[in-house]
Amino acid sequence: MFDRDAEIEPFIDPIASFDCTVTRRIPDGSFFTPEQSLTREQGLRSYTINNAYAAFEEEIKGSLTPGKYADITILSNDIMTIPDDGLPSAELAYTIIGGEVKYRIKERVTPL
Repeated sequence: MFDRDAEIEPFIDPIASFDCTVTRRIPDGSFFTPEQSLTREQGLRSYTINNAYAAFEEEIKGSLTPGKYADITILSNDIMTIPDDGLPSAELAYTIIGGEVKYRIKERVTPL
Protein backbone atom coordinates (compact mmCIF):
# COMPACT_ATOMS: atom_id res chain seq x y z
CA MET A 1 0.00 0.00 0.00
CA PHE A 2 1.34 3.42 -0.91
CA ASP A 3 0.76 6.55 1.12
CA ARG A 4 -0.78 8.69 -1.64
CA ASP A 5 -1.94 8.63 -5.23
CA ALA A 6 1.49 8.68 -6.87
CA GLU A 7 3.39 5.50 -6.10
CA ILE A 8 6.52 7.27 -4.95
CA GLU A 9 7.09 5.87 -1.46
CA PRO A 10 5.74 2.75 0.26
CA PHE A 11 5.32 4.55 3.64
CA ILE A 12 5.07 8.07 4.98
CA ASP A 13 8.55 9.49 5.53
CA PRO A 14 8.44 13.29 5.69
CA ILE A 15 12.12 13.73 4.87
CA ALA A 16 11.92 11.48 1.80
CA SER A 17 8.69 13.21 0.83
CA PHE A 18 10.30 16.66 1.16
CA ASP A 19 13.26 15.46 -0.91
CA CYS A 20 10.91 14.25 -3.64
CA THR A 21 8.87 17.45 -3.41
CA VAL A 22 11.86 19.64 -4.21
CA THR A 23 14.02 17.34 -6.35
CA ARG A 24 11.34 14.96 -7.73
CA ARG A 25 13.88 12.17 -7.17
CA ILE A 26 12.25 8.86 -6.24
CA PRO A 27 13.86 5.97 -4.31
CA ASP A 28 15.17 4.21 -7.43
CA GLY A 29 17.16 7.38 -8.32
CA SER A 30 15.02 8.38 -11.27
CA PHE A 31 13.00 11.59 -11.43
CA PHE A 32 9.21 11.74 -11.36
CA THR A 33 7.64 14.69 -13.25
CA PRO A 34 10.55 17.08 -12.49
CA GLU A 35 8.60 20.00 -13.96
CA GLN A 36 6.32 19.78 -10.90
CA SER A 37 9.07 20.37 -8.34
CA LEU A 38 8.54 23.00 -5.66
CA THR A 39 11.09 25.37 -4.19
CA ARG A 40 12.29 24.46 -0.72
CA GLU A 41 10.22 27.30 0.76
CA GLN A 42 7.11 26.07 -1.06
CA GLY A 43 7.83 22.53 0.13
CA LEU A 44 8.26 23.62 3.74
CA ARG A 45 5.05 25.64 3.61
CA SER A 46 3.24 22.58 2.19
CA TYR A 47 4.15 20.68 5.39
CA THR A 48 3.40 23.52 7.82
CA ILE A 49 1.12 26.50 7.28
CA ASN A 50 -0.60 25.11 4.18
CA ASN A 51 -1.68 21.98 6.06
CA ALA A 52 -2.93 24.09 8.95
CA TYR A 53 -4.88 26.22 6.47
CA ALA A 54 -6.38 23.13 4.83
CA ALA A 55 -7.58 21.99 8.27
CA PHE A 56 -8.95 25.48 9.07
CA GLU A 57 -6.40 25.66 11.92
CA GLU A 58 -4.02 28.36 10.64
CA GLU A 59 -4.91 30.57 13.63
CA ILE A 60 -3.53 28.02 16.10
CA LYS A 61 -0.77 26.14 14.26
CA GLY A 62 1.34 25.97 11.12
CA SER A 63 3.84 28.71 11.94
CA LEU A 64 5.97 29.85 14.87
CA THR A 65 3.86 32.78 15.95
CA PRO A 66 3.05 34.03 19.48
CA GLY A 67 -0.20 32.48 20.67
CA LYS A 68 0.00 29.40 18.43
CA TYR A 69 0.95 25.90 19.46
CA ALA A 70 4.71 25.49 19.44
CA ASP A 71 4.92 21.88 18.30
CA ILE A 72 8.33 21.78 16.68
CA THR A 73 10.43 19.25 14.79
CA ILE A 74 14.17 19.89 14.63
CA LEU A 75 16.21 18.10 11.99
CA SER A 76 19.89 17.20 11.99
CA ASN A 77 20.53 19.24 8.83
CA ASP A 78 19.18 22.53 7.49
CA ILE A 79 16.95 21.23 4.70
CA MET A 80 16.63 24.75 3.34
CA THR A 81 20.35 25.07 2.51
CA ILE A 82 22.04 21.66 2.21
CA PRO A 83 22.77 20.40 -1.31
CA ASP A 84 20.02 18.29 -2.89
CA ASP A 85 22.01 15.09 -2.47
CA GLY A 86 22.23 15.76 1.29
CA LEU A 87 18.47 15.94 1.84
CA PRO A 88 17.98 12.18 2.37
CA SER A 89 20.62 12.20 5.14
CA ALA A 90 18.64 14.62 7.32
CA GLU A 91 17.34 12.93 10.44
CA LEU A 92 14.82 13.79 13.09
CA ALA A 93 16.82 15.25 15.99
CA TYR A 94 14.07 16.50 18.33
CA THR A 95 10.32 16.66 18.54
CA ILE A 96 8.86 19.19 20.97
CA ILE A 97 5.14 19.07 21.71
CA GLY A 98 3.48 21.42 24.16
CA GLY A 99 6.87 22.65 25.29
CA GLU A 100 8.11 19.16 26.20
CA VAL A 101 10.79 17.23 24.36
CA LYS A 102 9.00 14.06 23.27
CA TYR A 103 11.81 12.66 21.14
CA ARG A 104 15.56 13.20 21.13
CA ILE A 105 17.99 11.46 18.82
CA LYS A 106 20.35 9.15 20.67
CA GLU A 107 23.83 10.51 20.98
CA ARG A 108 26.27 8.93 18.60
CA VAL A 109 29.45 7.74 20.23
CA THR A 110 32.51 7.15 18.09
CA PRO A 111 34.42 4.05 19.21
CA LEU A 112 37.96 4.73 20.44
